[in-house]
Amino acid sequence: MANYFVKRKRQCPGDGYEISVSVCKGRQRALYPKCPVCHHRDKAIGTLTEEETEYTPMDTSTRKILQLSTNQDKAIDRQIFKNDDVRGKYPEQLDEYTSEKIGMATVLFLKSIKEDIKNIVVARDIRLSSNSLASALMAGITKAGVNAIDIGEVSTDTIYFAVGNYNYDAGIMVTASHSPPNYNGFKLCHEQAMPISFDTGLSTISEIARQTDLPVSEQCGNIIEKDILNDYNKYILSFATNLRPLKIVIDAGNGMAGKMIPIIFKDLPCKIVPLFFKLDGTFPSHEPNPLDSCNLRDLQNKVRETRSHLGVAFDYDADMCVFVDENGQKIGGDIITAIIATKLLQKEMGATVLYDLRSGWALPEEIKKAGGSPYRERVGHSYIKATMREKNAIFGGGLSGHYYFRENYFADSAIIALIEVLNILSSRNVPMSNLIAPLRKYCSTGEINFKVADNDKKIEQITEHFIDAKIDYLDGVTIEYEDWWFNVRKSNTEPLLRLNLEGKTKAIMEQRKKQVIDIIGET
Repeated sequence: MANYFVKRKRQCPGDGYEISVSVCKGRQRALYPKCPVCHHRDKAIGTLTEEETEYTPMDTSTRKILQLSTNQDKAIDRQIFKNDDVRGKYPEQLDEYTSEKIGMATVLFLKSIKEDIKNIVVARDIRLSSNSLASALMAGITKAGVNAIDIGEVSTDTIYFAVGNYNYDAGIMVTASHSPPNYNGFKLCHEQAMPISFDTGLSTISEIARQTDLPVSEQCGNIIEKDILNDYNKYILSFATNLRPLKIVIDAGNGMAGKMIPIIFKDLPCKIVPLFFKLDGTFPSHEPNPLDSCNLRDLQNKVRETRSHLGVAFDYDADMCVFVDENGQKIGGDIITAIIATKLLQKEMGATVLYDLRSGWALPEEIKKAGGSPYRERVGHSYIKATMREKNAIFGGGLSGHYYFRENYFADSAIIALIEVLNILSSRNVPMSNLIAPLRKYCSTGEINFKVADNDKKIEQITEHFIDAKIDYLDGVTIEYEDWWFNVRKSNTEPLLRLNLEGKTKAIMEQRKKQVIDIIGET
């Protein structure tokens, strides 16, 4: 076997710290995202570059990474690695074998960035496949020499709290969010709840996981069960301020909100009217996707029937929610973002608030009116979280029903968003419909989905029809005129085109909606 020797120190592009060459070579072998643009990149791993003059033996962990086979494991489907998470059909695309390999690959990837990785938090929702996938995932993590901190069946925001609050190295949530029950997947983050997206690690984890004969550590880690719900409860309650005894209908969709909401609200004065709180991985009530209006009917009817102040529906892992007012009328996520932003900006005038580019005109207008600095970002939690850290933004949101808080490690939490809305309703003492009425000044279509033969070609075709408009390509294409605008973009998770359109009047919106849909329908 060849002798491997390496230079003592190098530095990744953009990093403010040095790393040993053994770590550098390990990153190259693990396809670290910064390697293709780095001048330190070696032509062949295990050989010396011309400038190397000081040498030290390569460490054992990096040697193991270098010993990975280059044979591809065809049992692992590349397509399950999405932009923001891992997601696929169980067991056809994602099974226990794949889960274990992803656990090992995640450890190897993290060790290529930071040598001293000790603890990865693992949690899961209650899909029928989640428990076995989580067990396999933890087996992979421990085989790679790292402890798996098992925090059980909880909401996704709980794992962000655990990683940030206890300074763990990373976290993995086993969930497919609001996808159908035959799907499952993983949401990954590393220290301080920073997301691991396709651009920042999932692509590398994919390549490592698809290798054969991944190295087992000489000293395996342990699975450590940890109950964090007490600490999580105290943390969430710290966001509540002088709540009134409001009546709220909550649709848990048989998912994790059915576990988390009773824990939080037992110490609050609000009265909860529960819908579908029984945890059930078969989704017996309706699909837990509150962005689909057909899944809101039970909630809307119950709000009107019980004369409640507010209604909210959660997705399956309870990190996303949709609100309805006291009349049962759905409230857009951009409007919720506006009212929460206005409240938070009272404490920090001039702070940055992020919003996704599908949001209506009223949102940036309201942020400016409240003394904030609006910043427009592309769709996807990994982009929003990264930009929020870069800008030190106080808050972020948009149409997706995800709400991001600087005080929550720049991560999203639907439960904190609900608490903040209740704070606002309690302090204003007005109906929800009155609170949001001034923000409903424009008319929007909501998100409309299309299946076309070639998404990229269709976006080009659409753009050609509106060459006299203001055009940008931050995410798909956004076309803007003085009295209307629209965005067409490719979905991050499905083979679809998504259209959002807004006009200054309903007549303009309807006219332009028909025009754009006709173009999308052209062959």
